[in-house]
Amino acid sequence: MNRRLTAIVERDGDGYVALCPEVDVASQGDSVAEARENLQEALTLFFETASAEEVERRTRSGFYVTHVEVAVA
Repeated sequence: MNRRLTAIVERDGDGYVALCPEVDVASQGDSVAEARENLQEALTLFFETASAEEVERRTRSGFYVTHVEVAVA
């Protein structure tokens, strides 16, 4: 079974950090693509090793990625 999750990637110094806010799992890499791939691997390991109770306890929903526009003085 596949599960669609959110991945937020941001620059951190010379590399990138990727975060999945639904289960609070993060990883990093030297590029956006590497950080994303490492996050996928971390998430796979999390779902393979965590108990059903742990997955349930850590799972949050209702995340939306969008843009807003504001006036800047």
